[in-house]
Amino acid sequence: MKVQPERMRWSMILAGFLIAGLGVFLDAVTKRWALTALEDGRVVPVWGEFLQLVLTHNPGAAFSTGGKFTPLISAFAILAAIGVCVAIFKSRSWLWSWVLGLLLAGILGNLRDRLFEPPGPMRGHVIDFIMLPNWPIFNVADIMINVAGVAAVILVFRGVPLTSSVKSTP
Repeated sequence: MKVQPERMRWSMILAGFLIAGLGVFLDAVTKRWALTALEDGRVVPVWGEFLQLVLTHNPGAAFSTGGKFTPLISAFAILAAIGVCVAIFKSRSWLWSWVLGLLLAGILGNLRDRLFEPPGPMRGHVIDFIMLPNWPIFNVADIMINVAGVAAVILVFRGVPLTSSVKSTP
């Protein structure tokens, strides 16, 4: 049984947004947990000193840079989320739909913090809690953004176009 190309296209779009929704949910749940379990400033070792959990509030972007530009970073995140949504709709590749969904999840996870966490809308601090040695503290949304970035580079180098023709097998 062959799946119609238009139906397959909408399945890919749905998959991208479903992955994004699940990713945002996972990020929100882990951040809520971190806010309650780590609120007293304690450090929880998960794997000795290699992987620890500690709560921080990041006003900036990657590596805590740009703390004075949080509203600008928030506006850029909104534009990036819109751009990724457009790309999901244009995608004709299962792999790109999944990667873009993961990227959207990460963007929206951190954007949610910037919009709804103190000190206020567009200035909120991102909740970070995963700590590795010699690396900035990060969160699940950051992981999704980085995994999506690596996967996108792999897809580009393997020649997988964003708008390739729809095939009947995922």
